[in-house]
Amino acid sequence: MPTALVTGASVGIGAGFARRLAADGSDLVLVARDEARLQALADELAAEHGVRAEVLVADLTTAPGREAVAGRLAAVDLLVNNAGFGVNGEFWTVPIEELRRQLDVNVTAVLELTHAALGPMVARGSGAVINVASVAGLLPGRGSTYSASKSYVIALSEGLAGGLAGTGVTIQALCPGFVRTEFHARAGIDAGARSGPAWLSVEQVVDASLADLARGTVVCVPSRQYQAVVAVAGLLPRSVARSLAQRFGGGRGRT
Repeated sequence: MPTALVTGASVGIGAGFARRLAADGSDLVLVARDEARLQALADELAAEHGVRAEVLVADLTTAPGREAVAGRLAAVDLLVNNAGFGVNGEFWTVPIEELRRQLDVNVTAVLELTHAALGPMVARGSGAVINVASVAGLLPGRGSTYSASKSYVIALSEGLAGGLAGTGVTIQALCPGFVRTEFHARAGIDAGARSGPAWLSVEQVVDASLADLARGTVVCVPSRQYQAVVAVAGLLPRSVARSLAQRFGGGRGRT
């Protein structure tokens, strides 16, 4: 059986990937800080699909936590770098320690875990990495440090895709828009009713990602409405795109 390692696997998109991959027959390594939630999910997937689901409790804001996960990647066929978080408040009001923690999870963990996974994958001639970014990384004005971190993830993934051509290893930057998860609540951001066409289900995001991964699509933007938004924003002057993102996307009050 192939083995997939998913970070931030206890809830949301990470749990969605775990459920879909288990249903497809993959063994799993589930990574997050919440051991109780991870174990409950591991037990559920093992019972329902007959896969092996290993729990790896790790805090990716810390070097030891990242090292523990990196050390488990030598025999993994698919890495899903999903862990990440946003912060509520203006950049200049948020404690710098919190911004460093955000950077450690959203950027440093992606860098270190992708590096740890790719060497063995390239040596075997097979494997894949999905780096969960955000449509915010493609649009100016959607907050500061969060958007910047996701822009890094996209640029890293696109850059690596060129070097990986012909190796049998693929990489993807997954760029969802609004998704019905705990993300906004955890960040202290009021997301309202989380309903309407702008809001995607976890299942929609996971299905789009895996379908695009099979096609070799490097930057995956789930749903036609967000693909249209990104395409239009790419044609506008950045000052206009930034103004629109701030007006309709709530660029203030988050970082």
